[in-house]
Amino acid sequence: MHYALTRQDIKVAPAYFGNSRHFARCSLVDHSVGSVHMGLGLCELKSGGYLDVHVHSFEESFYVLEGTPTLIIDARAYQLSPGACGLIPLGTPHAWVGPLHGNARWIDMLAPQPRAAGAPADTFFLGPVATYERHDFDIRDPRSRHLFLVTDSDIELDRLKAGAAVDAPAVSASMNTALLAYSGIALKMLVDQRLGAELSTMFMVEYQPGGVAHPHDHPLEESYFILEGEIEAVADGREYLLSAGDVFWTGVGCIHGFRNTSRRRVRWLETQSPQLPSRYGYRFNRDWQYLADKLAGPQSMLTTADGTG
Repeated sequence: MHYALTRQDIKVAPAYFGNSRHFARCSLVDHSVGSVHMGLGLCELKSGGYLDVHVHSFEESFYVLEGTPTLIIDARAYQLSPGACGLIPLGTPHAWVGPLHGNARWIDMLAPQPRAAGAPADTFFLGPVATYERHDFDIRDPRSRHLFLVTDSDIELDRLKAGAAVDAPAVSASMNTALLAYSGIALKMLVDQRLGAELSTMFMVEYQPGGVAHPHDHPLEESYFILEGEIEAVADGREYLLSAGDVFWTGVGCIHGFRNTSRRRVRWLETQSPQLPSRYGYRFNRDWQYLADKLAGPQSMLTTADGTG
């Protein structure tokens, strides 16, 4: 099972009436498309707007696409910018305030999936935003333990070949923050257990020209929000050409793959829920077809003890 949504069909609408101002959201992936694990959305908050202090009975991770919204979490207010991301743990009071000018847009990822209308509540409002003081968005500060910031240099291999200065304005490099590169693909983890997530992950993916992920499936759901470029995708035997602003989703067991046949890089924001298991998270068709072909060869006949086949 899979789902594709074009940029033209994404329309935000006012949400959380009575507890927000100038806030709107569009649900991109939820139960209506066959998902059972995730709620992916596009949020928009205009200047002068807000979303009151509230808590959820699910994890919320986010990635800022545009503008400078302010997130209030752990009694601290952070003015974010494009590329800022993070986790709002289950049951954590938080609020959003609009930018001083213009609009702000971000992707939110909710897991477990928010409950459908008519089910018991999963979001609880605690009151309006009190007076607050903005703090610098400093990801080196341990108090920013649930927040992160990704820049172009974080996902470009050539820039990571040299060591970083001790006063570099980034999280200290480690295996947990490493860039994974393979088959023309680069992957940078944004939100996972390092930031406290338990039920989902969020990461950035970049395909160089010629980059390919052969058909495979997972024991989990994935969503893809295309940020830049065009990518050829296949899912359940159907082919798609995805471009910036489009959304793609694959369910458990959906055989899917990607190939960049263009001359420019492709980037997207990807989420997974549940989190990838330590083993057997990927099942590639070509590996099992190799075994099938090998067993079908002339040397594959098994012989029993009495010499019969």
